[in-house]
Amino acid sequence: MKHLAVVLALFICIPSATSAQVDSAQLVATYREIALRIIAASMKDSLAYERLAELCDTFGPRLSGSENLERAIDWCLAKMKADGFDKVQGEPVMVPRWVRGKETCQLISPRAHNIAVLGLGGSIPTPKNGITAEVLVVRDFDELDARASEAKGKIVLFNTPFTQYGQTVRVRVLGAQRAAKVGAVASLIRSVGPFSLYTPHTGGMAYADSIPKIPHAAISLEDAEMLARMQKRGQKVVVKLVLESKQLPDSPSRNVIAEIRGSEKPDEIVVFGGHIDSWDVGQGAMDDAGGCIAAWHALKVIQSLGLRARRTLRVVLWTNEENGFRGATAYAEAHKHEKHVLAIESDAGVFKPTGFGFTGKDSVLQIIKAISGLLTPIDAARITLGGGGADIAPLMQQGVPGLGLQVDGSRYFWYHHTHADTVDKLNPEELNRCVAAMAIMAFVAADLP
Repeated sequence: MKHLAVVLALFICIPSATSAQVDSAQLVATYREIALRIIAASMKDSLAYERLAELCDTFGPRLSGSENLERAIDWCLAKMKADGFDKVQGEPVMVPRWVRGKETCQLISPRAHNIAVLGLGGSIPTPKNGITAEVLVVRDFDELDARASEAKGKIVLFNTPFTQYGQTVRVRVLGAQRAAKVGAVASLIRSVGPFSLYTPHTGGMAYADSIPKIPHAAISLEDAEMLARMQKRGQKVVVKLVLESKQLPDSPSRNVIAEIRGSEKPDEIVVFGGHIDSWDVGQGAMDDAGGCIAAWHALKVIQSLGLRARRTLRVVLWTNEENGFRGATAYAEAHKHEKHVLAIESDAGVFKPTGFGFTGKDSVLQIIKAISGLLTPIDAARITLGGGGADIAPLMQQGVPGLGLQVDGSRYFWYHHTHADTVDKLNPEELNRCVAAMAIMAFVAADLP
């Protein structure tokens, strides 16, 4: 490349060490023109949004093992091949298959009311005629422990207010175990989210072999609060819960891979992407079709500009992130002998990007911070410590530095894992900014000597 001589001056190599000192100003000067071209190409039309809408509208929710998911993967592979990347392929992965079935939750006492409900992924079914029982409402695990003597034979409802996802989601994942330990016959949770328009949230949960398995489902914030108020008044709260969920044998799926081969170090790889599966509600637009499209179109923009980095740029649309991580673990195992120099994930929605979260060595952090200076024109230059994602976690465990695209997350958990995760919640310009941010970070990281 014509800028090779300039770029070679960016690094002062330290013998017998992996660290490097980076001249941030010179890196920005060297790549400024390319970065501005990437931004302009990313922002020029709404093609990324149109492709996202077509994916979401045509195939809908894409739970692992579903026909929707496999048809969507076929579509992605065909479109990627038409885009003309150097390599496009699907890599086989066996994934779990949980099917929701019919669900109802009826308030029997103190009045009749149909409660909106979503079974949690992996839940066992209720008996055919359902479970009718009194409800014990508790705020959290501590209150359940304090009131354990009251729980036997009841349905425990965890009315846990949303604080941070990583904290609140424990009730969704572990609630059935904790309720079963004290003799509950089923468990419900207030949906994990800060805001609701009567929209229950689904998501993954876990059983333990040493604890009886009981049905586990989520209800809306509104109904959880209502049942809590009823209990506080001293009213007896009784509900009938019916879940017809089934766990079927594992099913074949695929990771989707597209790449532009590196010009000088093709065996070194910068990998970036999102997960193509979703829960079985809404359209999985934010979680995570948008992340897939952002990465895919980042590669497409790089190709359209005739850019070819020294290292290989590889986009992966991982399968089965939501209820098994089989795609992530299969990819890491299949490609463990390749040299991945950086992994980037977008799985927080494609709202306005603010920067990246980073996990890795300080020497690599300095390089990432230098590259981030090129993201100033789209206000996405912030680099924070701690980042990555579920699908690149197995690579990071192998020592690969990881980045997670960070966005304005103020609305993400309004819609997360609900029927409201649909493409209309997203904005074409914000998606284009995510495309630009991923393209610049991936290309420059792949091109540096």
